[in-house]
Amino acid sequence: MKRLLFFGSLLLLSATMAMTIPAAIFNWRSTTHDFGRVAQNKPVTAEFSFTNKGELPLVINQAKGSCGCTGVEYPKAPVMPGQSGVIKATFNAAALGAFNKSVTVESNAEGGTQMLYFKGEVVKEGTAAQ
Repeated sequence: MKRLLFFGSLLLLSATMAMTIPAAIFNWRSTTHDFGRVAQNKPVTAEFSFTNKGELPLVINQAKGSCGCTGVEYPKAPVMPGQSGVIKATFNAAALGAFNKSVTVESNAEGGTQMLYFKGEVVKEGTAAQ
């Protein structure tokens, strides 16, 4: 009986500790962006805003585009709890046609790797939406 009580208490303690481990947490304004129609050879930039809703500083180790046609800028300094940041993805709209791209964000945030997405259609200049 003592063993059962001991292991039951240990299990309850472990579960309680697992729920209270502090973490950094991304709270994205949006993880997708639709450019619609964009003019050929006119780079476009999507901004993905976030707030760190966790209890620890959020450190982005790396953010990279799914291809060489996408440049990515991200905060290099830790984003403190309650503070905000922006990841910018600039797409080189050289090739005509529809595009669907992604940005992979590696950080210490809860949930592991995060994915951001953007899409649109590159059209000849003069036919893009204004």
